[in-house]
Amino acid sequence: MTLSILVAHDQNRVIGKDNQLPWHLPNDLKHVKALTTDNTLVMGRATFDSIGKPLPNRRNIVLTRNKAFKHEGVETIHSIDEIYQLTGHVFIFGGQSLFEEMIDEVDDMYITVIEAKYNGDTFFPKYTFEDWDVISSEQGQLDDKNTIPHTFLHLKRK
Repeated sequence: MTLSILVAHDQNRVIGKDNQLPWHLPNDLKHVKALTTDNTLVMGRATFDSIGKPLPNRRNIVLTRNKAFKHEGVETIHSIDEIYQLTGHVFIFGGQSLFEEMIDEVDDMYITVIEAKYNGDTFFPKYTFEDWDVISSEQGQLDDKNTIPHTFLHLKRK
Protein backbone atom coordinates (compact mmCIF):
# COMPACT_ATOMS: atom_id res chain seq x y z
CA MET A 1 0.00 0.00 0.00
CA THR A 2 1.08 3.54 -0.75
CA LEU A 3 -0.26 6.04 1.77
CA SER A 4 -0.42 9.68 0.65
CA ILE A 5 -1.91 12.92 1.89
CA LEU A 6 -3.81 15.02 -0.64
CA VAL A 7 -4.56 18.58 0.44
CA ALA A 8 -4.87 22.18 -0.70
CA HIS A 9 -3.86 24.85 1.79
CA ASP A 10 -3.21 28.58 1.69
CA GLN A 11 -0.04 30.37 2.81
CA ASN A 12 -1.16 30.07 6.46
CA ARG A 13 -2.09 26.37 6.05
CA VAL A 14 -5.85 27.16 6.03
CA ILE A 15 -7.79 24.24 4.53
CA GLY A 16 -11.37 25.27 5.26
CA LYS A 17 -13.92 27.63 6.75
CA ASP A 18 -17.40 26.60 7.89
CA ASN A 19 -16.78 23.12 6.42
CA GLN A 20 -16.15 24.49 2.92
CA LEU A 21 -13.11 25.37 0.83
CA PRO A 22 -12.54 29.15 1.10
CA TRP A 23 -11.50 29.35 -2.57
CA HIS A 24 -12.76 28.18 -5.95
CA LEU A 25 -10.03 26.60 -8.06
CA PRO A 26 -11.15 24.24 -10.87
CA ASN A 27 -7.49 23.36 -11.67
CA ASP A 28 -7.16 21.80 -8.22
CA LEU A 29 -10.35 19.78 -8.67
CA LYS A 30 -8.96 18.41 -11.97
CA HIS A 31 -5.67 17.64 -10.21
CA VAL A 32 -7.51 15.72 -7.46
CA LYS A 33 -9.47 13.76 -10.06
CA ALA A 34 -6.34 12.86 -12.05
CA LEU A 35 -4.50 11.65 -8.94
CA THR A 36 -7.31 9.75 -7.26
CA THR A 37 -9.35 8.11 -10.03
CA ASP A 38 -9.27 4.32 -9.55
CA ASN A 39 -7.68 4.76 -6.10
CA THR A 40 -8.96 5.06 -2.51
CA LEU A 41 -9.91 8.20 -0.58
CA VAL A 42 -10.14 8.18 3.21
CA MET A 43 -11.84 11.17 4.79
CA GLY A 44 -13.51 12.18 8.00
CA ARG A 45 -17.27 12.49 8.17
CA ALA A 46 -17.27 16.31 8.15
CA THR A 47 -15.13 16.32 5.00
CA PHE A 48 -17.54 13.87 3.37
CA ASP A 49 -20.49 16.04 4.45
CA SER A 50 -18.85 19.08 2.82
CA ILE A 51 -18.60 17.18 -0.49
CA GLY A 52 -22.08 15.72 -0.07
CA LYS A 53 -21.65 12.60 -2.20
CA PRO A 54 -19.05 9.97 -3.02
CA LEU A 55 -16.57 11.02 -5.68
CA PRO A 56 -17.03 8.87 -8.80
CA ASN A 57 -14.57 6.21 -9.96
CA ARG A 58 -12.88 6.02 -6.57
CA ARG A 59 -13.27 3.96 -3.44
CA ASN A 60 -14.71 6.43 -0.89
CA ILE A 61 -14.11 5.57 2.75
CA VAL A 62 -15.41 7.66 5.65
CA LEU A 63 -13.76 7.42 9.06
CA THR A 64 -16.36 8.10 11.73
CA ARG A 65 -17.06 7.17 15.34
CA ASN A 66 -20.77 7.01 14.47
CA LYS A 67 -21.47 3.28 14.02
CA ALA A 68 -24.85 4.11 12.47
CA PHE A 69 -23.42 6.29 9.66
CA LYS A 70 -24.36 4.91 6.24
CA HIS A 71 -24.33 6.47 2.80
CA GLU A 72 -24.75 4.83 -0.58
CA GLY A 73 -21.45 4.43 -2.40
CA VAL A 74 -19.38 4.90 0.76
CA GLU A 75 -17.61 2.42 3.01
CA THR A 76 -17.14 3.28 6.67
CA ILE A 77 -14.32 2.58 9.07
CA HIS A 78 -14.24 3.45 12.75
CA SER A 79 -10.52 3.62 13.63
CA ILE A 80 -7.22 4.82 12.20
CA ASP A 81 -5.91 1.25 12.47
CA GLU A 82 -8.36 0.14 9.77
CA ILE A 83 -6.58 2.42 7.26
CA TYR A 84 -3.55 0.12 7.42
CA GLN A 85 -5.66 -2.83 6.26
CA LEU A 86 -6.43 -1.10 2.94
CA THR A 87 -4.61 -1.95 -0.28
CA GLY A 88 -3.47 0.00 -3.34
CA HIS A 89 -2.89 3.75 -3.34
CA VAL A 90 -4.71 5.32 -0.40
CA PHE A 91 -5.13 9.10 -0.20
CA ILE A 92 -5.82 10.76 3.15
CA PHE A 93 -8.30 13.42 2.05
CA GLY A 94 -9.04 15.38 5.23
CA GLY A 95 -9.95 17.03 7.37
CA GLN A 96 -7.77 18.62 9.99
CA SER A 97 -7.85 15.92 12.66
CA LEU A 98 -7.24 13.11 10.14
CA PHE A 99 -4.31 15.05 8.65
CA GLU A 100 -2.91 15.60 12.17
CA GLU A 101 -3.19 11.87 12.92
CA MET A 102 -1.65 10.73 9.63
CA ILE A 103 1.04 13.28 8.65
CA ASP A 104 3.76 11.28 10.40
CA GLU A 105 2.58 8.01 8.82
CA VAL A 106 2.29 8.82 5.11
CA ASP A 107 4.86 8.06 2.41
CA ASP A 108 4.27 11.27 0.48
CA MET A 109 2.08 14.36 0.18
CA TYR A 110 0.40 15.99 -2.79
CA ILE A 111 -0.12 19.60 -1.78
CA THR A 112 -1.75 22.39 -3.72
CA VAL A 113 -0.36 25.57 -2.19
CA ILE A 114 -2.81 28.42 -2.67
CA GLU A 115 -0.62 31.50 -3.04
CA ALA A 116 -2.95 33.72 -1.00
CA LYS A 117 -4.23 34.08 2.57
CA TYR A 118 -7.79 33.28 3.62
CA ASN A 119 -9.75 33.35 6.84
CA GLY A 120 -10.34 29.83 8.04
CA ASP A 121 -11.22 27.64 10.98
CA THR A 122 -9.42 24.43 9.92
CA PHE A 123 -5.73 24.07 9.22
CA PHE A 124 -3.21 21.64 7.82
CA PRO A 125 -0.57 20.66 10.40
CA LYS A 126 2.84 22.31 10.32
CA TYR A 127 5.49 20.56 8.26
CA THR A 128 9.04 21.38 7.29
CA PHE A 129 10.96 20.74 4.10
CA GLU A 130 13.74 19.26 6.25
CA ASP A 131 11.56 16.13 6.48
CA TRP A 132 10.51 15.98 2.82
CA ASP A 133 12.14 15.82 -0.60
CA VAL A 134 10.45 17.87 -3.32
CA ILE A 135 9.69 15.38 -6.10
CA SER A 136 7.95 17.98 -8.24
CA SER A 137 6.77 21.58 -8.07
CA GLU A 138 4.53 22.88 -10.85
CA GLN A 139 2.92 26.29 -11.15
CA GLY A 140 -0.81 26.04 -11.81
CA GLN A 141 -2.06 27.70 -14.98
CA LEU A 142 -4.10 30.87 -14.50
CA ASP A 143 -7.12 31.71 -16.66
CA ASP A 144 -10.64 33.15 -16.40
CA LYS A 145 -11.77 30.35 -14.05
CA ASN A 146 -8.49 29.86 -12.16
CA THR A 147 -7.56 33.33 -10.92
CA ILE A 148 -5.63 32.40 -7.75
CA PRO A 149 -1.92 31.65 -8.12
CA HIS A 150 -1.22 28.09 -6.96
CA THR A 151 1.54 25.49 -6.99
CA PHE A 152 1.20 21.71 -7.14
CA LEU A 153 3.81 20.07 -4.90
CA HIS A 154 4.66 16.39 -4.58
CA LEU A 155 6.73 15.74 -1.46
CA LYS A 156 8.24 12.40 -0.45
CA ARG A 157 9.36 11.61 3.07
CA LYS A 158 13.16 11.67 3.46
